[in-house]
Amino acid sequence: MKISCWAEHWPFRQPFRISGHAFDGLDVVVVAAESEGLRGLGEAAGVYYRRETAAGMVEQITRIAAEGRSIDRQTLPWIMRPGGACNAVDCALWDLDAKRSSQPAWKIAGLTEVRPLLTTFTLGAEAPGAMAAAAVALTEARAIKLKLLGDGGDSERVEAVRAARPDVWLGVDANQGLTPASYDELLPALVQARVALLEQPFPVDRDRYLDGLGAPLPIAADESVQDRSDLERMHGRCQVINIKLDKCGGLTQALALAAEARRMGFKLMVGNMVGTSLAMAPAYVLGQMCELVDLDGPIFLSRDRTPGVAYRDGFISCPPDVWGWPPQAPGFTAS
Repeated sequence: MKISCWAEHWPFRQPFRISGHAFDGLDVVVVAAESEGLRGLGEAAGVYYRRETAAGMVEQITRIAAEGRSIDRQTLPWIMRPGGACNAVDCALWDLDAKRSSQPAWKIAGLTEVRPLLTTFTLGAEAPGAMAAAAVALTEARAIKLKLLGDGGDSERVEAVRAARPDVWLGVDANQGLTPASYDELLPALVQARVALLEQPFPVDRDRYLDGLGAPLPIAADESVQDRSDLERMHGRCQVINIKLDKCGGLTQALALAAEARRMGFKLMVGNMVGTSLAMAPAYVLGQMCELVDLDGPIFLSRDRTPGVAYRDGFISCPPDVWGWPPQAPGFTAS
């Protein structure tokens, strides 16, 4: 098998702000796994708060490829550490396996069918009026997630968006930006606005703030759960686990994490680190098993790959020719 990789830059439509960070574009690594005249592709953006970069991921993958080891989805976790580089390789191997086995990736994953998924559409943290206007512009959205900053203005952001869009499911993501005091200040606005999910309110090293919190709405762990080793620590502290392929190292490990989290009683959410349709498609397979889906990455980009995933009436669907289908599948066109 030949493994190759390269970095790509994808500009954003407009700058995107979350707690502690602002982004104006996305650098990704793309991996090609080739064997017997077939080619599988995978993409990863890496985990920014772990200081993963496209250049660093390319270096890591190139080094592994040069060693000439035999690599498959089962041995990969023993060869590469969890993260974006491992994710890109793992997803390329899934795509290649689908082409070699003449079965779509979702069937290899043990699913009996795939269906369009209701996805959240995320609003970056801005002034309340700007976020309300952006929510109105998302005419097809049935579910919206707001990024918060923990700066004292979050209540106004939530109130403005709810007033503008009384019809949607509404969640908020603090990206570790709250303290117990700012949480207490924000909570009445969340309840009044019928917010259905609060994601990662506190910093990872302050997970103890969740102990005995008694929140009146579900709490989701994102940064606090990177892989299966983090589940036990979060048991009893949150109700939902946000699984991202970039964090845990690919679809193979994401499926294992989902199974273990489900066994422990957590509800499941699939998220993304932003990306093109090539990154959303493997996560779409995982999303078939999740109660909550956040796969809106391509909408932030000034352009997407062709072919790409489709967004319609608040749902995401993944045509066969995007990723993870054998070439002879109905609806597949060579690209």
